[in-house]
Amino acid sequence: MKTVTICGSMKFEKEMQRIAFLLETKYELNVLQCVYNTDNLEISEKESSFLENAHFRKIELSDAIYVVDIEGYIGNQVSKEIEFAKSKGKEIILHSEYGIE
Repeated sequence: MKTVTICGSMKFEKEMQRIAFLLETKYELNVLQCVYNTDNLEISEKESSFLENAHFRKIELSDAIYVVDIEGYIGNQVSKEIEFAKSKGKEIILHSEYGIE
């Protein structure tokens, strides 16, 4: 079973949760997800840095990243995550090319 870290803009939060469920149940992938701030709690710059570092660690632990690029959108942070994954030799899987709805 391949392990992937899901990467995408938080504006696609609901879609990423749904996609992660489908990847695990229908495509037999083990998905490491980002942390969703569903309650819109305020976070400090230090906490934001912790979350970013944790996400990069998830990428290191994964075989690949799964980029949720709805309507072709890839933001600045996701671009950094893609470059980091490439530097670690990880496979990059684009949602727009994977073929799930």
